[in-house]
Amino acid sequence: DNFAHRTAVRHALANDKDWQGKLLSAALPLIEKQHNEVAYLVPWCQLGKPPKEGGVYEWVTFQMKPGGPALWGEAFRAAVNAHINTGYTKLIGVFHTEYGLLNTVHVIWWNESPDHRAAGRHSAHEDARVVAAVRDSVRFLESQQNVLLVPLQCSPLK
Repeated sequence: DNFAHRTAVRHALANDKDWQGKLLSAALPLIEKQHNEVAYLVPWCQLGKPPKEGGVYEWVTFQMKPGGPALWGEAFRAAVNAHINTGYTKLIGVFHTEYGLLNTVHVIWWNESPDHRAAGRHSAHEDARVVAAVRDSVRFLESQQNVLLVPLQCSPLK
C-alpha cells in the first residue's frame, strides 16, 4: 500500500521461521543475482485481471528516454491504448519506476497462450492504429525487453 506497509511486510517475513525454512532456504541456492525496483501503477491505468484462469503473461520492460512522463507519457499511453482497443491482448497493468533505473515502464499483458500472443502481435503489426501510435511513442524509447511468464501451479495467477 505504501512504504510503511512494505517495511512492515518485510519485517514480518524476516521473522517468519516457516517462510525462511520452506521457501527462502530452498530458493537461496538457486539465486545468482537479484534486482529490486519499486514501481507504481500509473495513474491512468487500473490493475486488470485475466478474463479466465490459465494463459500466459507477457512482461514488457521499456527503458524510456530521460524526462519522465512529462516528456513521453502521452505518446506511451496512446501506444498502450492502441493495443488495448484492438483486443489482441488483455492489459493487466502499467507500472513506472520510483526507485531503481528511472524512466523504466513495465507493462503486463495476458494472453490465452503463447500462440495466441504471437498471432495477436502479428495482427497488431499490420493494424494501422497500432502502427501509428507506436511510431509516435518509439521516438522516446531507448530499449525494450519482452519476457513470457508461465505461472506455476502454486501461483495465484495460474
